[in-house]
Formats: sequence, C-alpha cells, structure tokens
Amino acid sequence: MKALGNHLLIELYNCDSGIINDLRRIQSVMLEAVRVAGATVIQPVFHQFNPHGISGVVVIAESHFSIHTWPEYGYCALDIFTCGDEMDSARAVEYLKEEFCAGSLSIMEVKRGTLDIPKEKLLHKPVELC
Repeated sequence: MKALGNHLLIELYNCDSGIINDLRRIQSVMLEAVRVAGATVIQPVFHQFNPHGISGVVVIAESHFSIHTWPEYGYCALDIFTCGDEMDSARAVEYLKEEFCAGSLSIMEVKRGTLDIPKEKLLHKPVELC
C-alpha cells in the first residue's frame, strides 16, 4: 500500500432493526469487530438517539471504526479507516454483516494520504518532526 490509510465506506442493508437499535449490542459488536481486525482500541463513544438510531465511533491506534444506524430502514453506515498493513478489515466487515443480520452490503474503498514519496519512507507510526 502506498498510502497512509485505507478507508472502507460500508453500507449494510436489510439489517435486523432490533439489533441495530440496541446500544449495548452495537457497542459490543463494534468492539469485537476491532478485535477481529487485529486493531487496538483507544476509546469508544456511542450515543442512542430518540426515538431510534445509534451513532458511535471507536478510536483505534490505527485510526477509527464508526457506525450510524437507521433502524426504521434496516440500514447501517459504517466506516473502517485503518493505517498500516497489519489489520484484517475484510474479517471485520464479514463479522459486522453477520452480527447485524444484513441482507446485503456494498463497500467503497478509498486510499487516504497517497503521497508521492518512496514506499519505504511512508511510515504509519509517528516520527519526530524536524
């Protein structure tokens, strides 16, 4: 990868409305998805809207996982943004699809921070600035 990050924009359709409106379940599934991907949790934040819908983000050492749910439509919008080549985002996507009982999904992949520098100089961890 010759980019600082890989951003997956994931659409889950025909999800179980009860599951995607359950704050504790969403938190648990998102944290497990991070673990399945091999990423490191820094801090999760989730909020349940009234009368329905949940938004949340899990900041990870490698960037973030986020979710926004619309139970009334059985729809979830998820982002998985990771830096480095060591995470298995595809495994996390399959886990999320299964846990939310999604009928279908679509994924758009965006390379972030595509810099015109040699790959060996493209570091994913902080270095001291000059």
